[in-house]
Amino acid sequence: MSDPKDKQYVLEQVKANNVKFVKLWFTDILGYLKSFAITVDELELSLAEGQGFDGSSIQGFARIDESDMVAMPDPATFTVLPWRPTEGGAVARMFCDILRPDGTPYECDPRYVLKRNLARAAKLGYTFYVGPELEYFYFKGNDPNPQVLDHAGYFDMTPRDEAMDLRRETVIMLEQMGIGVEYSHHEVAPSQHEVDLRYTDALTMADAAMSYRLVVKEVALRHGVYATFMPKPLFSENGSGMHVHQSLFVEDRNAFFDPDDSLYLSAIARKYIAGLLKHAQEITLVTNQWVNSYKRLVPGYEAPVYLSWALTNRSDLIRVPTYKPGRERAMRIEYRAPDPACNPYLAFAVMLAAGLDGIENDYECPSPVTRNVYEMSEEEREALGIGTLPPDLHSAVGLAESSDLLKRALGEEMHGKLIENKRIEWDEYRVQVTSWELEKYLPVL
Repeated sequence: MSDPKDKQYVLEQVKANNVKFVKLWFTDILGYLKSFAITVDELELSLAEGQGFDGSSIQGFARIDESDMVAMPDPATFTVLPWRPTEGGAVARMFCDILRPDGTPYECDPRYVLKRNLARAAKLGYTFYVGPELEYFYFKGNDPNPQVLDHAGYFDMTPRDEAMDLRRETVIMLEQMGIGVEYSHHEVAPSQHEVDLRYTDALTMADAAMSYRLVVKEVALRHGVYATFMPKPLFSENGSGMHVHQSLFVEDRNAFFDPDDSLYLSAIARKYIAGLLKHAQEITLVTNQWVNSYKRLVPGYEAPVYLSWALTNRSDLIRVPTYKPGRERAMRIEYRAPDPACNPYLAFAVMLAAGLDGIENDYECPSPVTRNVYEMSEEEREALGIGTLPPDLHSAVGLAESSDLLKRALGEEMHGKLIENKRIEWDEYRVQVTSWELEKYLPVL
């Protein structure tokens, strides 16, 4: 239940900011942001009882019958939207938890799925912290032949860089919404950028990631530019990832840090890594859920393919950033497979579930890889027990469908609906006749 003080704070902020409309936000299974607006006259009742709506909108592409659901606003997520006009009254938003009419949580609400996995961690004494790096592209339009804004590279600063002002405006808007930002920069590919959000608890971060994706797009549209979180929009260039830094805390102590370990990694951290490595193939459908996601997960473009971990090598699935003396709280692991088009609630949930599975079942962590796995022969990787991520969506669906861990983490109903959604997508994709096929085969067959 919400804290009455939070509800009172919302009502006070509505008056102070002359808010006329409040948007109620939630996501569907696939991570699409959904919204409907209420007037301030309905706000107090909505905070007490929620707002009814058609629940089939949360089921992604696999909609069947309409069903009544209740969107219960979370007053702790209230903020005024800085890009909306204020003439005649400002517009605010709150994220919602989705309930059944009897008041019980809806099992297919992604926010509930994450909360349930966080509760599992809390029972073990842990708080889950994450810091995702969401990369994206700016294009001059969203047509099938996108045009880049620049040809700069990693951390490049170019004169009269149009995107620099877009990033600046994005950071300002995020901070106005109470979302902490560490820094922003140009990424490796032409017209590719990144704004890093400040490390925080997973639920707050999932809400922030959804807001971040919308703010990036809103700012771009204001300037006649299109922003996309599509994992691989440009052939022969790096795709966009969402590297997720993560750690477990026990109260204010970082459970991943051990001052007596040669790598400063605790036994808990190593078991967590082992859990991620063991279940990586199964959870990839969630962290990389689109057909296009697997165009990014190929060798040669700084995206992980092999199931390995290392201290500094960025080609591995899991990287442990270098420890800096006096920065015990910053000790963490970085899981590099996810892309920014995933559903962050589900992605954080399944990564946590995999890591906790390693802790609870005392998984043994393999030794870190000291060589570049891409330069190893297949025989060398096999000898070291280094497997691979699924090569395409079809393979990922098969691995996820039989995964007990995924069924537990997502819940049986959510798991079934996700598999159904992804089968629909794969079937739509596999029957397409692509331009590549036409160019390659039509002239000669």
